[in-house]
Amino acid sequence: MDRIADSFARARREGRACFVAYLCAGDPDFASSLAACRAVIEAGIDVLELGVAFSDPLADGITNQLAAQRALESGITPTRTLELVREIRKFSQVPIVFYTYYNLVFANGVAASVRAAAEAGVDGLLTLDLPPEEAGELQAACREYGLKTVFIVAPTTPESRLPTITAAATGFIYYVSREGVTGVRSQLAGNIPEAVETIKRHTALPVVVGFGISTAAQVREVGAAADGVVVGSALVNVIKENLANRSAIHPAMLARAQELVAGLSPSTPACG
Repeated sequence: MDRIADSFARARREGRACFVAYLCAGDPDFASSLAACRAVIEAGIDVLELGVAFSDPLADGITNQLAAQRALESGITPTRTLELVREIRKFSQVPIVFYTYYNLVFANGVAASVRAAAEAGVDGLLTLDLPPEEAGELQAACREYGLKTVFIVAPTTPESRLPTITAAATGFIYYVSREGVTGVRSQLAGNIPEAVETIKRHTALPVVVGFGISTAAQVREVGAAADGVVVGSALVNVIKENLANRSAIHPAMLARAQELVAGLSPSTPACG
């Protein structure tokens, strides 16, 4: 079973890109995090990118840094994050990709970490700070336990490096649309269609675009060029805005996610 490939194939048949939603596991607490995950799934997302809370989230802007801090303060751990995945699997088969850092994978043993993730129901690993040249142990474990690997291409990545990155990936390629960290931006980065086209010259895998995408119009624009669109901070902000009334997180998240998912209507041109 390849839930990631199935989701991209279904979206392609429907003439649209995939919607990938990012949330930090355990933010602001286990029950509220599960409610937020349920809400975005009910809104119709295609892939859930679940951040594994880490004390030093180098790729994240202030919104997601604070989400990780809230999650850690609430008592989330990698073990509890796997419990969250198991709870999600009770009501959904949406593909789940862990957005994580290598320290968290390495600390408990690479093979053991990958096996535990696979057994909980995780589909893929995006390990932010692990270059493909150093990823052999992780790749071997993912092959053994059936997890997909996701690697990042940045605006500063030279095309000569793309064969190395794309050869290491088995799930999809994540194009970071701008230099810097995650966060809501008023305008999209430039040259996204050109960058996606360049990456696609080196891989048949789907190419998704993230960082700085926060409105339905931006989702629509990126979805016209890419196979998938990642929205994170705009969703995480819904949690921050409802910390005083956590019972409101599910309905507020559902409404916001529905608004964003609507940007990828079936009328959006299919991506090749």
